[in-house]
Amino acid sequence: MDLGPYLVLATLEGAVTAAVLALTAVGLSLVFGVMRVVNIAHGEFFMLGAVIAWAIAQAVAGYPAVGFALALVAAPLIVGALAVAADMTILKRLEYDPERTIVATIGLLYIIQQLTLMGYGPDARPVTPPFNTRLAIPWFEKGADGWALIWPWGLGTTSYKLAVIGAAVVILCAVWALMARTRIGLVMRATQADREMALAFGIPVERVYALVFGLGAGLAALAAVLIVPIQQAHYLMGADPLLLSFIVVIIGGLGSLPGTVVAAVLIGLSDGIISVFFSPTLAKILATLLVGLVLVFRPQGLFGGRGA
Repeated sequence: MDLGPYLVLATLEGAVTAAVLALTAVGLSLVFGVMRVVNIAHGEFFMLGAVIAWAIAQAVAGYPAVGFALALVAAPLIVGALAVAADMTILKRLEYDPERTIVATIGLLYIIQQLTLMGYGPDARPVTPPFNTRLAIPWFEKGADGWALIWPWGLGTTSYKLAVIGAAVVILCAVWALMARTRIGLVMRATQADREMALAFGIPVERVYALVFGLGAGLAALAAVLIVPIQQAHYLMGADPLLLSFIVVIIGGLGSLPGTVVAAVLIGLSDGIISVFFSPTLAKILATLLVGLVLVFRPQGLFGGRGA
């Protein structure tokens, strides 16, 4: 098989990574953009979403579609509620001070991680996808008789992976609509622009912060529910999403949702392609190098303003 089909296959794998990464990174970017809080525990909220999805799937064993549908709804709500509780009991008491909230979220990271280890265990456990039909992908090849449609062996994907990409696009559009077309989004943007002025106009800023923190965590949990049938739930699985989300947010621009999505697509596709042709380690090295170049030549990120 020529290079072209391999490239198509690698691009599809990268698109799945990009879709899940975009959801996770948008949650992180939203929290920083509105609250100016760097949430180091964001990856653990992702991990909690996967673990809760596994627990729900086990509770309705034998009905994978039902379990997955319940997990899609329940996991983001549960994780979002936990994040709201963490905001009201920890971050609010610290008055959202940037330095102290970093330390607090590091502590929250270890608390969530160790409690999950105690209750869930150290093993990685799979979740059955609701559907997983194998889909062959055609390719055009020029032979002696001209161009012909062929079906190369091994060139294919699954219906579930395509569904993950589609679901991520729908969710990201919904987040954009929430921020740009609703009163809640207007209040969030007003709080982001000027906290003191928002308070003067009677906007309950602390409630907005709690809502945003919960929404960011819920998006991370939702991304985990989508990816856990492809990967496996594990109590240490939050590290890579956290690292990649920070890379994406820095490249896209702190607090810039469009920049975050574009950077997630860039990093996700490059990660998938480089991992297939070379190694996952090289993909991470190049992503880190790109962050360094962005910080040197454009510290505000590709889409961030000078004040970001």
